[in-house]
Amino acid sequence: MNIPDNLKYTKDHEWIKVDGDQATIGITDYAQNELGDIVFIEVETEGETLEREETFGSIEAVKTVSDLFMPIGGEVLEVNSALDQTPEIVNSDPYGDGWIVKIKITDKAELDDLLDAEAYKSLI
Repeated sequence: MNIPDNLKYTKDHEWIKVDGDQATIGITDYAQNELGDIVFIEVETEGETLEREETFGSIEAVKTVSDLFMPIGGEVLEVNSALDQTPEIVNSDPYGDGWIVKIKITDKAELDDLLDAEAYKSLI
């Protein structure tokens, strides 16, 4: 199970990578493995400012559909357009090309409430 040390995690299995006042968000290796083959990702919140734990989209696998939740509050700046044609990238590269959205962070203090890699490993 791949759990990079340089990311923060949620109990809902999203990861976040911070770069200045922006962040990239996706789902963890554990989450993609549990979901199975991902067939569709829907994010219709581009341009919206969402609060922490609000739903920003959904991810559909062969077995199930799951909501995607914001790890922290922010404005959705960009959606990974590659996922429209090849959503299975999330299965093969969840921490790289399989990212889902990029946001502008509203409040960096919310990052303190997220899990580090060790805490996430304990969770799963």
